[in-house]
Parts: sequence; C-alpha cells; structure tokens
Amino acid sequence: MERIEGGVTAAKGFQAASCAAQIKYKDRPDMAMIYSQVPCKSAGTFTTNLVKAAPVKWDREQVDSGKDAQAVVVNAGIANACTGKEGFSYCRQTAEAACRALDIPEGSVLVASTGVIGMQLPIQKIVAGIGKMAASLEDTLEAGEAASRAIMTTDTKNKQAAVQFTVGGKTVTIGGMCKGSGMIHPNMCTMLSFVTTDAAISKELLQEALREDVEDTYNMISVDGDTSTNDTVLLLANGMAGNPEILEKGPDYEAFLEALHVVNETLAKKMAGDGEGCTALFEVKVVGAETKAQAVTLSKSVITSSLTKAAIFGHDANWGRILCAMGYSGAQFDPEKVDLTFMSQAGSLKIVEDGVTLDYSEEEATKILSQPEVTVVADVKMGQARATAWGCDLTFDYVKINADYRS
Repeated sequence: MERIEGGVTAAKGFQAASCAAQIKYKDRPDMAMIYSQVPCKSAGTFTTNLVKAAPVKWDREQVDSGKDAQAVVVNAGIANACTGKEGFSYCRQTAEAACRALDIPEGSVLVASTGVIGMQLPIQKIVAGIGKMAASLEDTLEAGEAASRAIMTTDTKNKQAAVQFTVGGKTVTIGGMCKGSGMIHPNMCTMLSFVTTDAAISKELLQEALREDVEDTYNMISVDGDTSTNDTVLLLANGMAGNPEILEKGPDYEAFLEALHVVNETLAKKMAGDGEGCTALFEVKVVGAETKAQAVTLSKSVITSSLTKAAIFGHDANWGRILCAMGYSGAQFDPEKVDLTFMSQAGSLKIVEDGVTLDYSEEEATKILSQPEVTVVADVKMGQARATAWGCDLTFDYVKINADYRS
C-alpha cells in the first residue's frame, strides 16, 4: 500500500466541482459536488444523535434502499437541521436538480449539509450552484482539493487523503475528504467525510468494512464532546479499477479494509488536530488493557477531559488530571499499577510509574508538551489489548469561536 496525493478524485472515474453559491458565506466557495462516471455501490454511517438533520435522513434512506449512487452534493454554512418537512423537501429538490443536471437516475444522489442549525436552505441558490458545478466537473487533483476547501466551516485547513494498493493484479485507489472542527464527538457508527474508491466490492462488504472501521477511526476522536446532528460518512465504490469483485472475506477484503483504515484514520486525525481554536493534536494510547472495550473507554475519557485538554494547552504535565479522567471513565483498573508517559517530536518522558510520580524534569516535560502533536501512553498492565483516541487542547479561542458562531 502506498500513500498518494489527492482526495475524492484520486480513484478512477470520480470527478469533483465546487462553487460560491453564497448560501451563508459571501467571500468563498460553499458548495461541492462529487460525481462518478458510472453508478456506485454506496455505504454510510450516520450520527446517533436523536436530533438528526434532514440530509442524514435522506442519505440513510438512499443507502438502505440498495439503489446505486452516482453523485453527492454538499453545502457549507447551513446545516439543514431542525428544519422539519420543509428541510427534508429541500433534500429532495437538491437531489432532483442534480439528477437533471447530470442526467442520472432518480434516487442516485446523496446530499450533505454543515453549518448553523435551525436555518432553512436558500434552495434557489442551491439549485443554481448545482447547475454551475455540473458544468465544471473535473477529475483533477486540483478539483478534488477545491471541493475539500468548499465544505469547510470553522476549519482552518482542508482535509484529504488517498492510498493505492493491489487486488488481483489491479491497482485500486481509495481517496477521501472531510470537514470537521467543532461539535466533534462522533458516535455513529459538525463532521462530514466522503470516501471514494474504484474497487469492485459487494455492497454488503462495503457497508461492513465501513461500519467496522469507523469504530477505530472517527468514533475515536473528540474536540468538544458534542455529537453533531449532521455526522455522516459516505463511501462510494464504482468498480472501475477492474479488480475481481470482492465478494467474500479473505486476503483481498483485508487489503481493502487496511487501505480504508489508513484513509479514515488520516482524515479523523486531521479533524482532531484542527479542532476549533486548538494548538495541538492530543493523542492518548491505552496499552496493557484487559479488553479492547476497556482501552477504548479509558482513552476516550482522557481526550474528552476539559481539565486535561486545558493542561495540554498550557504545556503543563498535570498527570493527576489524566489519572482522574481514567478513574471516572467507568472502566475498572488498578490506579496503583498505571504508568504514564508523555511523548512528542521533542522526546519521551515517563512521569508516573505504578501510580506514583517519578522525579522528572518539569522543563523537559514542558518542552515535550509544547509540540504540535502530543501523545500520552497509559499502561494499565492488565493484558494485551490497546486503543488510541485523538483530541486536541482546549484554548481561549474555542470559546470565542463558539460564543458568536451564528453572528
């Protein structure tokens, strides 16, 4: 497997476009389109928030219907959440407009929105934007990158990833783009992720691969503990790589799953590291756990601890907050057996052994914690299971951004 440049247009047969529809933003592109030259099998995972945005409901129906998908239309700025029957009708009108513009079958368009909750979409601007994008679709890396920028809201950088691998002597590509910076605490399976592949694979295995992988990728990140109304991951496979279709689990399926994991993990970490106002990606690795579930619970409890996140922002080796967060997680362990180690590009430093502080250098600890990516390794010494979660520090700017988000 090889990492390559690109995102949603990296795989064969996929095109992208973007435009400035002025849905909410007046000075930048705010709509994107992904299109496949041939129909695709679709898979998806969606927010478990009881309050679900209209696009989530629309996309779930499309994925569950078994119909092929061929296009995705995304808007940034307005979430189309808590908008009732009118909001859902706008999903239908968006899809119908895309079908007409692209001359593709009814029911083959997925839609996604991100932004402010409670506002209705300006459907005329959406339809006009679809017309512009349908006429400007390209399969270039530049078109894919432009699309990844158009779906940003409070994101400070666009996010994409792509890999290539071999199945049955054929080169297969998986590429993706995502957005997410605030209201990030996925439990699905406001963040959106779109992954495209030219692999030939059954719809059943495509859905199973996605559902399995989100547990170790998107579901292991958190910025602020808020699960969005719009969380969506869509995976489209058009089969244009020409590989023997993956119809059962085995070496080919495992190769696909491994490549999908690399793309999803890369995108997930990019979201965690671009949390609203953040200055550092905060990674927590729990090792030596008795079960995977225990490791997941412990690691996620630490990355969601506001006190710990604030300490990371202050470059303060306040390890007591980490142990405290593990203690209230609900997972059982012996605090007097835990080792804690801080790591970054600046080095590695064990600060706690068997639940007791070591004689470490605060100056060295601060140096390690001052890097843009910081890792804490917690060894609970109970077994061989492990899990990794990703978050970010909690800064003054997070409050500023969210205090006046609507205005």
